[in-house]
Amino acid sequence: MKNYIAKLALVTTFLLSVSCEEYLDKAPQSDLEQAEVFENFDNAQGFVEEMYALVVDYGTGAHTFQDYIYGDDAYGNRTWKGSYQIDNGNLQGLRNTNYSYLTSWKRASYGSSNADTNKNHHRLRPGLWDGSLRGIRNANTVIANIDLMVDATQEEKNVILGQAYFFRAFFHNEIMKFWGRFPYIKEVLVDEFALPRPMTYKECALEANEDYIKAAALLPVDWDNESYGRKTLGDNMGRITKGVAYAFQGKNLLLAASPLMHFNNQPGIDTYEYDTELCDMAVDAFAEVLKLEDQGRYALSTWENYDEVFWKTPTPKQWPGAGEYIFSATGGAKVWLERFMTAGVDRDIHGRSGSEIVSPTHNFIHRNFGMANGLSIEDDMSGAYGAQTYDETKPFENRDPRFYRWIVVDGDSFGTKASIPAKHRVAGLWKDSSGRGEHRSSGSDNQPSTTGYMHKKFYPVEVDGNGDNQFHSKWNRIIDKYIGMRLHMRLTDVYLMYAEALHASKGASTAPGSYSLSAKDAINTLRNRAGIPDVHPSIVSDKNKFMDELRRERSVELSYEAHRWVDIRRWGVAHLYEYRRKTSLDFPADHSNFTENTLVERICEYPKHYWIPFEAKQTQIYEGFDQNPGW
Repeated sequence: MKNYIAKLALVTTFLLSVSCEEYLDKAPQSDLEQAEVFENFDNAQGFVEEMYALVVDYGTGAHTFQDYIYGDDAYGNRTWKGSYQIDNGNLQGLRNTNYSYLTSWKRASYGSSNADTNKNHHRLRPGLWDGSLRGIRNANTVIANIDLMVDATQEEKNVILGQAYFFRAFFHNEIMKFWGRFPYIKEVLVDEFALPRPMTYKECALEANEDYIKAAALLPVDWDNESYGRKTLGDNMGRITKGVAYAFQGKNLLLAASPLMHFNNQPGIDTYEYDTELCDMAVDAFAEVLKLEDQGRYALSTWENYDEVFWKTPTPKQWPGAGEYIFSATGGAKVWLERFMTAGVDRDIHGRSGSEIVSPTHNFIHRNFGMANGLSIEDDMSGAYGAQTYDETKPFENRDPRFYRWIVVDGDSFGTKASIPAKHRVAGLWKDSSGRGEHRSSGSDNQPSTTGYMHKKFYPVEVDGNGDNQFHSKWNRIIDKYIGMRLHMRLTDVYLMYAEALHASKGASTAPGSYSLSAKDAINTLRNRAGIPDVHPSIVSDKNKFMDELRRERSVELSYEAHRWVDIRRWGVAHLYEYRRKTSLDFPADHSNFTENTLVERICEYPKHYWIPFEAKQTQIYEGFDQNPGW
């Protein structure tokens, strides 16, 4: 996606301050240049491009020392990381934590709007809080000045306005996912203004919903088919379309319907109770995306080609995503992308300097990555659904195919070529008497695995003509060929959210009026792709049990894609014991015994640790802007 070139007189220097007022107030010199900036499509689109650049890529937002997995799914012991602060309940300290995508601005190479990494340039790169506030202001500037587009067709005005409505909703949603209730700002604020917080999350979500509806009505299905899009033909993959608007409309509504938001931080939360009215609205929005899939706009990846969603692209140096791609940030410099791709694997294997491993936790893998028969380990061991297939003395056998595709376990091969040192030819994730294996840390450092696992979801693995995995000591040669990316939205996510919202409202087996697929059918489609049997009928018939299964499927399919922390909070389960423990699996080289050990017990109280607190001055400047509970 190529940038439009325009005079961006309204785009002021990125600010380092953090109050809403400094980001949302009107730039004093802007009136002088407004007519020129918005007089035609190219200039106006140039201004809109700034909003694409403000979308934070969670995977590379920290630029180095990848720290984007904030749930119970991974462990790192670096005390200066955001994940460490979250584990220790210090959400107040996140604002000043380096290498977190949530808040801080960083000077770094910022990728061009396509994946051509030779076109990087240097600028301040936004954190989620700062970038979202700036994006809201820019969106409101476009909406306020749309009538200045005198030298433009109606179709060109529509797409400019559609992008602005989308981004206004999207940037509000980005803040709301982490900070909760937030004022919905629909104008360029000037001089003195009030910003009282809404009483409920739902109020703001419904405002965003109206903007998504407007955006979907104005945006095209495919930019390449439009006259204005043919100016950048072939480079429009990342642009906002109808499908993007519908997908995020549904997500906004599902989040608002989820137990945490539905109970509005009140005691007695029921982790299975949703706002069914909002769920029905979400289902209808997701149905529009599935209809576009039926028309050929999107397509679920096959199991054989699934790597193309994450890193392996038919054309080197281009964005991954294949037919599942819906929306992503524009990405960053090649070095940051490489470090993201290698964040699950020991540096001694891939050889990328600056990369640092994020180790999958045993508790997350054990609870979610089940067995080849389609059951969770807990259900398999219960005997209620057939003969047990899980063997505690052989925990890596008979597992879900996705376990082998994305998780590295002890003994996995990294190639047999003579040039590879013997100790790096297989994953050595065991522990000896000193607490170390070849790729296992004793806990004193964070480079080898600290948990007994590594993950390879975004890590290029390819077999050469001799049947060898193409690895080389200190250098994975395949990484140079591809660009791995974490997508903000992909089609599998739509299926999962559709199923969750539909089941919460109508149950597992009833299709909505807007589409023909039931919740169980949607989930079975994803399971069957991986060679997993349909959900067991006894689980389907139990409402809460089937919701647990939906959540487990989501945890597996979207593992290590930075959705987990949002999910366990919105479900209202993050404070429960099983979600607070982070554990390792310890075993000797001969696998004679396996022991689960607790690495950390996260500090998480409901509702205090469910929302990041606002800075004190934020609540002091604006009357009616109350602090999040417990802070």
